[in-house]
Amino acid sequence: MKFSIKKSIILEQLVNVNRAISPKNIIPILNGIKFDLDEQGLQLTASDSDLTIKSLIKPEDIETVDKEGSIVIQAKYIIDIVKSMPGEIINFEVVDGSSIIIYCNNTKYNLNCLNSNDYPQIQMEENKNSIKLKGEDLKRMIKQTIFAVSTQESRPLLTGVNININGNILEFITTDSYRLAKKTFILEENFDEAINIVVPGRNMNELDKIVSDASIVEIHVFNNKILFKIDNILFQSNLLNGQYPNTSNFIPKEFKYIITTNLNNFYASIDRAALLTQSKERNIVKMEANENKLCISSISSEIGKVEDYLDVERNNDEQIVISFSAKYMIDALRTFENDDITIFMNGDSAPIVIKSNSDESLIQLILPIKTY
Repeated sequence: MKFSIKKSIILEQLVNVNRAISPKNIIPILNGIKFDLDEQGLQLTASDSDLTIKSLIKPEDIETVDKEGSIVIQAKYIIDIVKSMPGEIINFEVVDGSSIIIYCNNTKYNLNCLNSNDYPQIQMEENKNSIKLKGEDLKRMIKQTIFAVSTQESRPLLTGVNININGNILEFITTDSYRLAKKTFILEENFDEAINIVVPGRNMNELDKIVSDASIVEIHVFNNKILFKIDNILFQSNLLNGQYPNTSNFIPKEFKYIITTNLNNFYASIDRAALLTQSKERNIVKMEANENKLCISSISSEIGKVEDYLDVERNNDEQIVISFSAKYMIDALRTFENDDITIFMNGDSAPIVIKSNSDESLIQLILPIKTY
């Protein structure tokens, strides 16, 4: 294998596929990036068995091709080497099938490589019945839900994003059992079969970094995997095994207390109150509603107390006092894009539900915290 390519082109795609490399890999060959050069172009592949990313650099984007072939290069070094190269054009040349020379101008690296025949054969299939989304819509759905996935491996299903499709309704749902995020999107076409799958949260995070707002994403769902096709990139993830909890009953249908307020003002008030609780594990603030005033407060026995007042609109004048995690509330509020929000409650032990006044497609839910 021998070819020349622009530094900017190969670096971008190396960074993209490298997102599939896991530090927990126990198979040595999977610590490398596979290079395949043929008449279709240069294909880069990286995988940790759970996530596989392939990127194709088309022939017109390669400066010269003197010899086709394939090799596996250690991912740990190749990206840093390409970044450090002083020239715009970088040359790659495989020597004796076991090492590669990477050079430009007065700089040359000679790296030991791995045999591409030892790299696992990973099937990346597409099916006829795919879902198409704009990149900006997919990124928004990920951003508005991904923060609520669990980090506790003891409940592996909760570490993923639950993706549901019924007809033309696409839902992303996440929960760590203390909070829940749900985003609904209306597809342009009906999907023939109902889908209910769970994609690892880590993989969805990596997908978000690869997708651009301007791209069109094709989604291909299989029994045990999901494939996202983004321009010249194939992004394939295994699914988490098991049935995601039925979250439809988590969100109450009726509410006793309804408060409408400005998103930015409410966010700033929570942020100010949280200043005194930052060193505390539970990060608790208290919200008290009296008439058309909302008091956000927190107490630290070592530091002091803060009270912050907001003007709000309410459906009744009954007093309600409820405590919650400031961090969880701030995480939820960051997902909204409109000026006004409505907070729905049924008491100090029932879920707090937050919605945008102008966008019903996003629901955030937080469980309150008992302080006595």
